[in-house]
Amino acid sequence: MKIINLIIILFLGWPSIGWPMTLNVGLQLEPPNLDPTSGAAAAIDDVVYGNIFEGLVRINEFGDIQPSLSLSWDLVNNGKSYIFYLANDVLFHNGDRFTAADVKFSFDRAKSNGSTNAKKYIFKPIVDINIIDPHTIMITLDQARPDFLFNIGLGDAVIVNEDSADRNSFNPVGTGPFKFVKWVRGDRVELVRYRKYWGPSVFLEGANFKFITDPLSAYTAMKAGDIDAFPNYPAPENLFLFKNDPDYEVVVGLTAGETILATNNRNPPFDNLLVRKAIAHAIDRSELIDGAMFGNAVPIGSHFAPNHPDYIDLTGLFPHNLDEAHKLLLLAGYPNGFNVSLKLPPPIYARRTGELIASQLGRVGIKVKIENMEWAQWIDQVLINKNYDLSIVSHVEPMDINIYANPNYYFGYDNDDFKKIIFDIESSTDAINSSQLYKLAQKKIADDAVNGYLYQLGKYGVWKAGLKGMWANYPIRSNDLRGVYFVGGEQ
Repeated sequence: MKIINLIIILFLGWPSIGWPMTLNVGLQLEPPNLDPTSGAAAAIDDVVYGNIFEGLVRINEFGDIQPSLSLSWDLVNNGKSYIFYLANDVLFHNGDRFTAADVKFSFDRAKSNGSTNAKKYIFKPIVDINIIDPHTIMITLDQARPDFLFNIGLGDAVIVNEDSADRNSFNPVGTGPFKFVKWVRGDRVELVRYRKYWGPSVFLEGANFKFITDPLSAYTAMKAGDIDAFPNYPAPENLFLFKNDPDYEVVVGLTAGETILATNNRNPPFDNLLVRKAIAHAIDRSELIDGAMFGNAVPIGSHFAPNHPDYIDLTGLFPHNLDEAHKLLLLAGYPNGFNVSLKLPPPIYARRTGELIASQLGRVGIKVKIENMEWAQWIDQVLINKNYDLSIVSHVEPMDINIYANPNYYFGYDNDDFKKIIFDIESSTDAINSSQLYKLAQKKIADDAVNGYLYQLGKYGVWKAGLKGMWANYPIRSNDLRGVYFVGGEQ
């Protein structure tokens, strides 16, 4: 047994009866595939990040950058080049040996013209990848970019094997501590401990990620013992039932998810700033948080996480004020309001918040027709084809305010001043200057009321008492199980 496990045992005692065990983890959303480099669905990372796939670096539960397949690195060439020193004796789950060539393949693939990587911009600054030896590689950027290390710690930048990359969607092969066994569509993904894993041994024998879309079924499965842990429990209204039960632990944290009333800025009447400001004044965040999230969320006034050091509180910019909303609609030429559609994806937070938003906008004459959609419909109509008026979704990618600099993104926001701010952020090598620019970016999109900024989505962890190592927060989307174990009591 490796030293990290011995340390835990010395301090906390030998893990409970049944160790090593297979953990049953509940998730509300089933991923569309199992390749985190292929698309934007956060549900993919929920299963595979840190478990099946690893990157050069990894992001831990506190949002810190940690060594991973790269044990260390040097910054040279005035901050433009990174020399990564790779781990030895690493095997992919298919038995192939990991080398610097896999890093080059993975990054070249991600930045290629045919790439479907949702974070293709991560790789765009790369101008050269030089393999120094099988375990040393230098990556050179167009200029110094302070966020590069964090970005390559995301699931979009995991290292894949050339021989298996084209099959990762349904048969993922990585270097992580758990190996893919099978995917029973509509039910579960099964993983087993990879016994040739190059890093510290994990405690769990395996993990089953079980997909339970209905909140009532999630509660029933937890209480029946079919699920050991629900990292992000879908029904905050009945958390109290677990808080009052000594057999369970409830941990409420935050995700990286800014929940917004997404607005199609291209189309009338939302191309009118007065209309967007009227909507901002019509929104009552307190009612949304209490009614949809049962108090378990934090209000936001821009597209930025409240737990980030550069966050500024802009929730007072457009206070809830129906009289002001009416005045702005009158000035915009809509004294009697107008009709809109509100297209909602399946998560329960979106459906509940949508009902309340429809009521709130109705108070100022904006008549809302709700259209509930499955994810495939929402992605096609809203995200890809921009065929919508309003929607509600939580953007769970960390530090993604730069999406507002893309006029082709589904918001349709096209502002040269904001693009310049993001360009300056990406060019900055000074932490103080970057901080000021991030604050300026927050203020700009808030002033322009690009979207309705509602709340930071909470993370509602529920698991069996004695289960340790689960993440309290989601600085990125991951249910990394490498440090999870039971201690004390019989499981």
